Amino acid sequence: MSAVLAPTATLVDAIAPPERRGVERDGVRMLVTDREKREHRHARFFDLPSFLRAGDLLVVNDSSTLPAAISAQRQNGESLMLHISTMIGGRLWMVEPRGQITAGEELQLPGGGRATILAPVEPERPRVWYASFQLPLPMSAYLMKNGEPIRYGYVAAHLPLQDYQTIFGREPGSSEMPSAARPFTPRVLHRLQELGVEFAPITLHCGVASFEKPERPSIERYSVSSRTAAAVNWARREGRRVVAIGTTALRALESALQDNEVVASSGWTDLIIDERSSVKSVDAILTGFHDELSTHESLLHAFLDRELLSSAYEEAAECGYYQHEFGDVHLIL
Repeated sequence: MSAVLAPTATLVDAIAPPERRGVERDGVRMLVTDREKREHRHARFFDLPSFLRAGDLLVVNDSSTLPAAISAQRQNGESLMLHISTMIGGRLWMVEPRGQITAGEELQLPGGGRATILAPVEPERPRVWYASFQLPLPMSAYLMKNGEPIRYGYVAAHLPLQDYQTIFGREPGSSEMPSAARPFTPRVLHRLQELGVEFAPITLHCGVASFEKPERPSIERYSVSSRTAAAVNWARREGRRVVAIGTTALRALESALQDNEVVASSGWTDLIIDERSSVKSVDAILTGFHDELSTHESLLHAFLDRELLSSAYEEAAECGYYQHEFGDVHLIL
């Protein structure tokens, strides 16, 4: 296996959900990387139970996806899409305007809503801004009535919101789907429960991602309950594996660490996980495939050295794996 990712080894953009490509939701491909053996194996997601064992604890994100893209009109008559990201409090939210914008600008929104653009969250990287909203409904209800799912250029068609939901979604609030959990289906859950695999939920509401250029993630709201904290700590004391289902689950758990134990916690997290991080809350992770230079790949360096991560992506690319939210998955054990 190559030590560096070959320039020609690129993954395929998933332009539609697998169900619309003739593949069942739990039939996407799964690359399984064994860190100790430094080996990769190919499987389908419905094979997941064969790689787990009784007592494993899967930590899942129960945030569900909002239709967080709304059409806005500038004062000069131009239209742009506004991606709603993270609630700060009251009328104040973080947003990503998909076009040029200036501080103090007021945008007209559907249904009599208005948004005032205040200031960039990070002046040196003015992609995400603070904005104040005046809406006829609470934000989640307003978006359900007037919004649509955030869609990037590689997705070929407008898709219904249900295509952007996972089986675990209970708490509305994510701008983008916690996509690592998308392949889970009732039959996979049933097989895992028969095996004796356990589940524990966290909530992390995903903000807007950055696919155009690598940037660190913005702050996101999260919550870890006392029950989940106890389940994770108990599993680790007993030597059972804790598996984060998605980078969002990992980010929430690591944000809730105190003295190497997970504690009940909620609020906003700006935690950055990369090759300098020592992950203490989990032993393994299930994640998707994303662009080589994304912050997602930086996070995976907390699990895999550069050679092993490069060889995993090269292996997936050579076999035609799909990347992004409707793509294939990567189990790192």
